[in-house]
Amino acid sequence: HDGQTPPTEEAIQAKLKELEDEYDKQDYARSSARNYPSWQTQMDLLYHGGVNALKAELKKTKDKFPKP
Repeated sequence: HDGQTPPTEEAIQAKLKELEDEYDKQDYARSSARNYPSWQTQMDLLYHGGVNALKAELKKTKDKFPKP
């Protein structure tokens, strides 16, 4: 013990709730990351279809999982 007062159960629960809320707010980011095409597919789209083809493909995921 380093002389500091340990947090109360109420303070622990409040911090836990804060962290859980922040985690939940980032769900769209975790979901979208799993749904983007692989970097290899993205490079292929870029090579064969150009920037607009890549943007169109990425927009599908952005539209499916919009940022809140």
